[in-house]
Amino acid sequence: MSEIPNNVDLDHDQQLRRALAGWHPKFLQWWNEVGPDGFDTSEVYLRTAISASSDGWANYAYVRMPEYHWGIFLAPPEDRKIGFGDRPDETPWQQVPGEYRKELRRIIVTQGDTEPASVEQQRHLGATAPSLYDMRNLFQVNVEEARHLWAMVYLLQRFFGRDGREEAEELLTRRSGNQDHPRLLNAFNAPIRDWMDFFCFCMFTDRDGKYQLAALSESGFDPLARTTQFMLTEEAFHMFVGETGVQRVVQRTAELMKQTDSEKIHAAGGLDLAVVQKYLNFWYSESLDLFGSEDSSNAATYFASGLKGRYRESSSAISDHRAIDGYYEIARSDGAAEKIPLRRAMNALLRDDYVRDCNRALKRWNSELESRGVDQRLYLPAASFNRKIGVFAGVACDPEGKSISRDEYDSKKSEWLPTEEDRSRSAELMKPVHERGKIASWIAPPAKGVNGMPLDFEYVRLD
Repeated sequence: MSEIPNNVDLDHDQQLRRALAGWHPKFLQWWNEVGPDGFDTSEVYLRTAISASSDGWANYAYVRMPEYHWGIFLAPPEDRKIGFGDRPDETPWQQVPGEYRKELRRIIVTQGDTEPASVEQQRHLGATAPSLYDMRNLFQVNVEEARHLWAMVYLLQRFFGRDGREEAEELLTRRSGNQDHPRLLNAFNAPIRDWMDFFCFCMFTDRDGKYQLAALSESGFDPLARTTQFMLTEEAFHMFVGETGVQRVVQRTAELMKQTDSEKIHAAGGLDLAVVQKYLNFWYSESLDLFGSEDSSNAATYFASGLKGRYRESSSAISDHRAIDGYYEIARSDGAAEKIPLRRAMNALLRDDYVRDCNRALKRWNSELESRGVDQRLYLPAASFNRKIGVFAGVACDPEGKSISRDEYDSKKSEWLPTEEDRSRSAELMKPVHERGKIASWIAPPAKGVNGMPLDFEYVRLD
């Protein structure tokens, strides 16, 4: 496995080398079947990690995606204690504790399942890329999500024996949206049919990934903590693609609204702001479900056992790392409030941090509208809107959180979530622009290029 960049001493672990050597061809088969469609022979200006050092994780060169070197990297070790839960003074574990084997395997498999799922969801987007810059960013996200799959497969095969090898195989057999063998989490079975879906997915769903990975980076299982710490360096780019992608759409929409003096700008080549809002409503609500139930015994167990902390658990932002005495107030769908022990609310606490982060991005998008003299504003829907998991699962309400009848919800849903007509009209606009320096009518150019390169750089050498 010398072709796999790594800092986990693969050269001297014959058992792991054999396991990965058997898995690698199946991974490539998966990539060829459901990875980016139609660009296998194109040369893409990609970033490749060759080490975990500050000067080694971002090396740029033209690469054909099937030949990309997916590496296995752990962040450098630290002298630390677990620091939270019932084992705050223990040294992190280098092997899987027998009593937590099942829980850790479940955590790693669930995280690992999201990585190939997003590649599958985005398979056909290259064909409608609004610019070579955006196409390159899509493919960078794809290869890095696949590298994150390698990261989780390494943990499974290195630390979980036969069970881990079987789970690694399963990660390649499930398929996003497949009725018989779907991915584990709902958001990763939702179709990504166009670039607005993609930008919102990177903005909201990958941002959930940031908070899940950050919580796991505090784990008492040191290889998991160090693996997710390194993954976070790449996840930041995925969120950048999403947040700036939405911002560029909003900027172009605002420009066209002012030029035409109208809210209806489809004929002028832009996405109506009301349609943009529908995409935000869908992906934000889908992504909130990824945090799980607000009241969770599993979350309490993970925290108490030192398996998964809170966001920035080890920082000075949190003073009480035991969370034994505190309570969290949950708002119920009927308007009542219920206090639950703080440890059972770890999912809700993580989601609260996520919501604050999303609101920060929302302010930037609305600043684009304000700066261009557009009065309308975007918003994030209420936490109760369009939910399938948690205390608001199945609740009928509008995006402002007002309870309504199921019949009213069904009759008005098309006003709040993307319809087939919305998607068809979006598809009319999203024709490919594959010329250097050119960009589609519905999105503004980026503020700057990749790695200091200009917009008219040849980010993808099309075959």
